[in-house]
Amino acid sequence: MFDIETIKANGLCSGCGLCAGLGTGDTPAIAMRDTPEGLRRPERVGPVSPQMAAVIDRACPGVNIRHDPAEHEAEYHSVWGPVVGARLGWSTDDDLRRNASSGGALSAILTHLLISGEIDYVVQTAVSEDSPVRNALYVSTGRDEVFHAAGSRYAPSSPLEDISKRLDSPGRFAFVGKPCDVAGLRQLARIDRRVDEKVSYMLAFMCAGVPSYRGTSAVLAAMGVKDESQVTAFRFRGDGWPGYATAQMADGTRFTMDYNTSWGSILNRHLQFRCKICPDGIGEFADIVCADGWHCDEKGYPLFEEQEGRSIVLSRTRKGEELVLRAMNARNLACEPLEIEQIRHIQPFQARRKGLVLPRLMAMTVMGRKRPRFKNLSLFENVRALGIKESVRSMLGALQRLVQAGDRQI
Repeated sequence: MFDIETIKANGLCSGCGLCAGLGTGDTPAIAMRDTPEGLRRPERVGPVSPQMAAVIDRACPGVNIRHDPAEHEAEYHSVWGPVVGARLGWSTDDDLRRNASSGGALSAILTHLLISGEIDYVVQTAVSEDSPVRNALYVSTGRDEVFHAAGSRYAPSSPLEDISKRLDSPGRFAFVGKPCDVAGLRQLARIDRRVDEKVSYMLAFMCAGVPSYRGTSAVLAAMGVKDESQVTAFRFRGDGWPGYATAQMADGTRFTMDYNTSWGSILNRHLQFRCKICPDGIGEFADIVCADGWHCDEKGYPLFEEQEGRSIVLSRTRKGEELVLRAMNARNLACEPLEIEQIRHIQPFQARRKGLVLPRLMAMTVMGRKRPRFKNLSLFENVRALGIKESVRSMLGALQRLVQAGDRQI
């Protein structure tokens, strides 16, 4: 059985907050804390019952990413998972489209749900009220709040850390999170019937990994910010597509950095280890998942010049597909067709990501680390497609990281 200490010690924690969110009453058993490494991690602050321990072992997405084929409502694509419908889309609200990170399709769907009254609120992540460079759980009940929360937040977040309270409270809601967050909630639904009763939709965005808060500090330092305490507003992207990382200072000074530098050269060097072995960066457990719908050059490489934003919109369940159609019919969301094989060129990293997993799990075995339970994800098909050379390189890279980490949390 995996408990939180075993999960953390083996580099398997994603920081989602599910274990902390399982507690009830005024005295929590587990609380989420920021670590010195700039990550979000659970800490035991009270007794954990055997029942709670069993749920953590079965539902924790750091340990478990397991499909039940009986739940699929579409043929399972070995790379892209279950897909009912595939489109490129964007918000018809021009301000929302510009403010969001990639066309605002996800924000448009959330806005439609709230306007139509299908849900009472949205649980998502936004900038913290306590710090412009930190994330916090956020509840949206209207378009303006969705607008406020729009945009990528390339830093730790724990959107499940109050999930039990949400499930016990009045109202139905849509949940928005990283693929691992949604996988955790979907796995909790297999145990706890309240999830299906209260969570109308599970929505995700494709994710290339979670950088630590040290990554945020590194971006600010590279911009020229000498004192983080003087930052009054910060965004990682948006206000255009892909938009610029932007820091507003107390003295009125403004620092910016292009996306290709902030993500491609800095933030992606600060990813937690669990993201390096992630088999689901594409939100396979969501009803709908969205992602950057990059334009590509003649060789098929994504272009990052500023353009009007657009999103890949994949519906993975029938009710997700029906929601997309309703949002289109209400003219909150505009879409055009997308062939599934085109996604490989639009999202080349995600196309090869599953192939990296088994070699890195092998490195964990060599180092004596406990491995997570990944099942029904077509990992063998993907590692064969990756090839021997890339597989060996992937395994050696993971070995090097594990050796360097030693006993530190990663």
